Amino acid sequence: MESIYFVLTWLCHRRCRHCYDDRFRPYVRDELKQVVEQSQTNVPRIIDHLPESMMVTAPTGEMVKGRIIVSGGEVLLEPVRKSVLYPALEAIASRYHGAVHLVVQTTGDRLTPRILDELLARNVSTVSISGFDSYHVGINRPDRARALREKLLAMFEAAGVREAGNGLPGDDSPPLFNIFGANEGTWIGKLWPRGRAWKNGLSRAGMEDNFCNAWSGGLNFLERGRTGSEVSIEPTGDVYPCCLKTRLPIGNLVHERLDDIIDSLRDHPVYKAINRGKPETMGHAFGWSTERFLAESQIDTPQGRSYRNLCIGCDRFHDKVLGPMIESARQERLGQA
Repeated sequence: MESIYFVLTWLCHRRCRHCYDDRFRPYVRDELKQVVEQSQTNVPRIIDHLPESMMVTAPTGEMVKGRIIVSGGEVLLEPVRKSVLYPALEAIASRYHGAVHLVVQTTGDRLTPRILDELLARNVSTVSISGFDSYHVGINRPDRARALREKLLAMFEAAGVREAGNGLPGDDSPPLFNIFGANEGTWIGKLWPRGRAWKNGLSRAGMEDNFCNAWSGGLNFLERGRTGSEVSIEPTGDVYPCCLKTRLPIGNLVHERLDDIIDSLRDHPVYKAINRGKPETMGHAFGWSTERFLAESQIDTPQGRSYRNLCIGCDRFHDKVLGPMIESARQERLGQA
């Protein structure tokens, strides 16, 4: 795959109202122990079932390194940083012998010079700061966001970490950093109809916003071995064709190899439609016309507001049609293992 978005833990220090999954939150006592142990148990098994190679073919025919983005939650929190994140980075680096870009995604306010040095020592090529928007409490005020940005920039400069995509010659090689958030005009700005964003009525996406037909959507997820391919993995091992996450996973990497899962779905008409970024056509082979899919894409928000987006139609198709097919494909893969 060109990109694997690997969520290592549900643990977070915030309960942001715009979050796409309400399992990202603070945990304490027995719940904290359980969520940490889940990651400690599952993450090594998941890594064992990642692709044998993360080298992919670019349109030019050149072979280039893919990337694995490790994220949370907040992976820099003490209960998981040393017991989950660092062993995962070391295991991934060992598995691919440097032939992969390692990205750590964090909200930024838990990063220190010492932690940055520890990340770089574990072959991290990019530190991705994702918390700069109006939703992250503690960063949402302009003065606080400015102070944190200045602190981070000074930290990166001292460590020789350059900003990605700044256009300066010679500045495109790791280590790099980027800073972003769920802001207007960005790819995630309208917010997915998922998690607390959905419960709080925050998604402003309409029918014209085809999240599937974009990076981090389902577009090209079946094209393993080529640029453009990406999947998303949960701490449970469940894997999805998009970061938004379809209603049901396509498999589980605690028990199955990612390559086997992808290959088993390559000719499936539903996943071929997702792979093309055309979710409205996913039901054509199963009696759902495009018109039916679009009609199923309308729903009322928890606040009673009419809402229409293709993700809703995808959810409905999963609920009404696709579930048994996914389980059948999974049982067939496991039977052949």
